[in-house]
Amino acid sequence: MSLLSVQNLSVSVPSREAGGTRQILKDISFEVQSGDWLMIAGPNGAGKSTLVNAVSQSMTYTGNVFYEERNLKTVRPAQLARLMGVLSQTHSVSYSFTAREVVRMGRYAYAPTIFSPKPEDEESSVDEALEKTGLASLADRSVLTLSGGELQRVFLAQLFAQNPSVLILDEPSNHLDLLYQQQIFGLIGQWLREEDAPKRAVISVVHDLSVAKVYGTRALLLSQGESRAFGDPSKVLTPELLEEIYGMDVYGWMRGLLAHWK
Repeated sequence: MSLLSVQNLSVSVPSREAGGTRQILKDISFEVQSGDWLMIAGPNGAGKSTLVNAVSQSMTYTGNVFYEERNLKTVRPAQLARLMGVLSQTHSVSYSFTAREVVRMGRYAYAPTIFSPKPEDEESSVDEALEKTGLASLADRSVLTLSGGELQRVFLAQLFAQNPSVLILDEPSNHLDLLYQQQIFGLIGQWLREEDAPKRAVISVVHDLSVAKVYGTRALLLSQGESRAFGDPSKVLTPELLEEIYGMDVYGWMRGLLAHWK
């Protein structure tokens, strides 16, 4: 049984120019198994972010998304937070909470009500998430004083404390320098491979196709709102298909860039 199954997912939005509605995604289907890291790639405007927003139940869609046998349309928000966590590419922070307080918010899904006492394992889960992400020394710092990379790690730690089964990442290292990109993808890879972990999977939107090849176990290639290929990255991210979709020799371009590193 698949951990996550997306069946004939379509998204349309209002549009005056298109005569009422404009279709952003059309009949997208794919499956994610436990242990998978699915990379979603495609040119700008292909529908990548729209797809992960729909899968995470953040926008209206037709079709179905199942977590094992549970249709996510029927799952309440608190239950959904235990199954799925989302890390966006940017965060607008205007409050002076500490890093620890932001990470602790990931545990709210486990409180029966807002007035319930804290679960006994809450602080240990928060401490573990801070340690995993190298933030223990910054735990009591205001998030307003952190760099972009540090802030992204805070929200990743929040997800680790939330402990969902599926992480959904919308270009998680966008706008970060190389060191922080390496750290973010490395931390996510470690989380996915933890031996004592329950069922886990990762879904990432990526622009950097090298990242898809290095970290991905599955790839989904989108073009103009449609699925062009899904499966092993070596069979999806082929020279011929990438050139057709991107309108350029992607392999030649990438090899030309790497040739300068000798």
